[in-house]
Amino acid sequence: MIEDPRRRGLGRGLSALLGEEGGEGAPAEAPRATRALPVELLHPGRYQPRRYFDAESQQALVESIKVQGILQPLLVRRHPDIEGHYEIVAGERRWRAAQAAQLHEVPVLLRELGDREALEIALVENVQRQDLNPLEEAEGYRRLLEEFRHTQEDLARVVGKSRSHITNMMRLLTLPEEVRELVSTGAISAGHARALIGLENATDLAHKIVAQGMSVRQVERLAQAEARQKEKLEKPASLAGARDADTAALERELTQLLGLKVQIVFNGQGGILSIHYKTLDQLDDVLRRLNNLPLR
Repeated sequence: MIEDPRRRGLGRGLSALLGEEGGEGAPAEAPRATRALPVELLHPGRYQPRRYFDAESQQALVESIKVQGILQPLLVRRHPDIEGHYEIVAGERRWRAAQAAQLHEVPVLLRELGDREALEIALVENVQRQDLNPLEEAEGYRRLLEEFRHTQEDLARVVGKSRSHITNMMRLLTLPEEVRELVSTGAISAGHARALIGLENATDLAHKIVAQGMSVRQVERLAQAEARQKEKLEKPASLAGARDADTAALERELTQLLGLKVQIVFNGQGGILSIHYKTLDQLDDVLRRLNNLPLR
């Protein structure tokens, strides 16, 4: 099966995908023509992974565009639902800034792209520019895996990341909604969030991180302590070696009385009494004793 050369280029960046940078042995390719389109004919991409636009950095881009204009064209495809309009595949941030700078037109590069390619390109561009917050990146991976049937190995090759990186990022999606929101806004980092995965009180700890300005290392130690405490509470006292002398003595007395091994698990208030038997005759004998029936 021949691999699509565009998919090989994804991991090397958007310019490689578009055939705008050559490599050793790469065939020469004519530059792709750009055109100017009115801003009102462009629409945000439905597969744009980015949801949060930092106001400060966005304003800095607006000021830059006012002085220098848009230096890199937006990548667009024909809008699948609106005739004569276009969907932004890469460059939504520039499009927003252009409107704020009161530009009426923006340079674009038109490509014929399917839905999966549109998501791949948008994700790769944002990941390589480090424009996505961790949750946006994780959600982009999830969509490629679930909606477009990527395997993790294929996805890792497409976006130029390791499989372990993709797995670790997607685990963030299992966190409670409040914690995910704190990650999205940058209140806590992905490192903080990863330490909270699987903890029942993850939301409370996340707010504690924000309030106290805790480091990732501090959170990891706290999470480990929480996990040990939970294990201690859930572990039967007998298995934890926490039986007292009275419990052990009672086990011995019952064992001698019944002639079978007896085990008592005490959890602080109640517990479990276990009588071990090997044959049905032994079980029948125990039942007779418990019912005060005469032995045969």
